[in-house]
Amino acid sequence: MAGDRDRLIAVTLDEGSIGRGNPDQEHERRIAIYDLVEENSFGLSGHDNGPYRLAIGLQEGKLVLAVSDAAGAPLMSHLLSLQPFRSVLRDYLMLCDTYYRAIRTASPSQIEAIDMGRRGLHNEGAALLGERLRGKLDADADTLRRLFTLMTALHYKG
Repeated sequence: MAGDRDRLIAVTLDEGSIGRGNPDQEHERRIAIYDLVEENSFGLSGHDNGPYRLAIGLQEGKLVLAVSDAAGAPLMSHLLSLQPFRSVLRDYLMLCDTYYRAIRTASPSQIEAIDMGRRGLHNEGAALLGERLRGKLDADADTLRRLFTLMTALHYKG
């Protein structure tokens, strides 16, 4: 079935690129990977080699997306400058820290307000990722959101 080809079956993070996060960050990473593998729409523009495996890492300050076929044979590797993401990443990570502190002490309405801001920045980052990958990788909005979550996971080290 063609739909089964346009998807990720495995996602890994380059352990050398990421530092250990706090428990909340580690939880976010695990959930994002699980959700991404369970439900996604992903493909290489102009190719039909899926299903795919994706390895995500950082190399010299650039995001590396290495795509291979189901057997692990490399298909393409894309380096993406993080410069256009600096502002949204900084603001998103700051709001995440605020959110994690708030869920322990703040009122439900304060938590909800912080979370709304966090979700808005998350959507902005995912949309920017989609723009930057246009013509290279094809992914739906939910897949881009999960990829942005993993991109932020790599950024925690810096």
